[in-house]
Amino acid sequence: MPHLYKKTFKGRTYWYLREVHRVGRKVRVKWQKYLGTAETILAKIEDAEQAGQPVRLKTESFGAVFVAHCLEQDLGAIDIIDSIIARGRNETGPTVGEYFFYAWANRMIDPKSKRALEDWYRTTAIQHLHPVDLSQLTSERYWEKWERLSATQIEEIGKRFLQKLWTHHSRSPHSLLFDTTNYYTYMASKTDSELAVRGHNKSGKHHLRQVGLGLLLDRASALPLYYTTYPGNLHDSTLFHQVLDEVFGAIMGFAEAQRELTVVFDKGMNSKENLALIDSRQQIHFITTYSTYFAEDLARLGAKYFEPLDIAKNRQLLADGKGADRLCAFRTTETLWGRERTVVVTFNPATMRKKLYDFTRKLERLRTELIEYRRKYNHKDRNWQSATAVATRYRKLCDQLYISRKCYRLRFEKGTMSLRKDAAQISAIEAMMGKNIIVTDNHGWTNEEIVSASLDRYRIEQQFRVSKASCHVQVNSMFHWTDDKIRCHLLTCVIALACLRLLEIKTADRHTAKSIMEQMENLNCVLSWQRNTKTPRVHIEDPTELQAQVLASLGYQIKDGWVLQIPA
Repeated sequence: MPHLYKKTFKGRTYWYLREVHRVGRKVRVKWQKYLGTAETILAKIEDAEQAGQPVRLKTESFGAVFVAHCLEQDLGAIDIIDSIIARGRNETGPTVGEYFFYAWANRMIDPKSKRALEDWYRTTAIQHLHPVDLSQLTSERYWEKWERLSATQIEEIGKRFLQKLWTHHSRSPHSLLFDTTNYYTYMASKTDSELAVRGHNKSGKHHLRQVGLGLLLDRASALPLYYTTYPGNLHDSTLFHQVLDEVFGAIMGFAEAQRELTVVFDKGMNSKENLALIDSRQQIHFITTYSTYFAEDLARLGAKYFEPLDIAKNRQLLADGKGADRLCAFRTTETLWGRERTVVVTFNPATMRKKLYDFTRKLERLRTELIEYRRKYNHKDRNWQSATAVATRYRKLCDQLYISRKCYRLRFEKGTMSLRKDAAQISAIEAMMGKNIIVTDNHGWTNEEIVSASLDRYRIEQQFRVSKASCHVQVNSMFHWTDDKIRCHLLTCVIALACLRLLEIKTADRHTAKSIMEQMENLNCVLSWQRNTKTPRVHIEDPTELQAQVLASLGYQIKDGWVLQIPA
């Protein structure tokens, strides 16, 4: 058995660790190791105790950038971009594809300007996942890289990425949703741009120049199949006509051979030319909404013509004791755009009550204002002596309230003004409330299938809301001053939007992308440096239930409290 052995030499004590054994009648040393004096032994013990303790700790946000890294590995966006725009002979730093990755990963998590990317990435664990010289992530470097891309190359990158995304999803589409939106910019009026022009802005920023985005989604998964950028003053129906051939190409490229497909869009896309193009494609069908203004007879049908639909929402209303609020429908056929179409008129009692309440409130406001108009006109107040001016004020007030000018009739006779409510016109407007008209050439579809497809337009509207949210993606507001850089920015945002939706699908739609990314951003890693070591050890926090679910959906789990690994 080993034991301590003391030797004294010139008054100093030295310690050894040794083991002895007996050979015959004599004790022999089997082995011996010098330990040193008591002071050196104590110093070694103290060093050994401190060696297992870190001398420096640092916390970094890990979960969110890890999610972006995993999605990049699955989709290969960097390789797609670098295959189109290769590294230049004297080019240094990250490739163009990597610059796009660092941009769309940030858009997924916590959108920042290009100027703020360097500081933001310093708080994350990006160096352990996709290392980069952070000093290269400046706005100037982004402009230099994006300057190399042409509009054609940007379009090709978008097509290849969406093809890879759909291959990864591996499901053939059946119905598709198409819609448009626009995003305002702060581009000065004198700056040359074909994309950024003034038009009707959906965020109410009509005084700013804007850029349009058209998006085609798979109805079942809400994954994008096609997107296009266009000038902000282009009408929806004109854009739809211009891109229909590209839309058809995208649809047929993702669909199974000989499979019939249906495109769902809203009434803003309707035109005789657009519907004629769709009719010319035997495999392509459509579902669209139709303005009640052009079909008032159908929109004024009484409640007796409508029957409740057998859809999930109605069944839930019936179970909740709200059967009177069920969505109802009436079906007929009409000749529209030169052909016979199936027309389904829907009636929503709850929507009718809301619109009636709002309409009544506006009528009362209109009546109050008109009484004041009459008083001022009859008393010949200053600036109120012209009947034409009063009528103009009335029309402007109706436009502000979004109410028909026919609700009241104004008469000006012998210097006095009188007003009368048009009861017939008001009754006609009330009869149309809660009604919606859907038109399709899918004559074999049931009412429930047609209405459900039309209602599913909310899925593309939801994606547009995500793109404008301040927490993720955040297309607005664009601080880009050339068309190609605007296209690069929108491509970045479309990739981020697609990845967020793919993440929701991977987690079986149990959580929204917003809640997932907020939770994952709070999953941190701890870096610890030991004495005399330069490379830190990386420890990951214990994940919450949601964080563990997200990691599992990506094929990972955390074992032993901090080790991230692929399950065996």
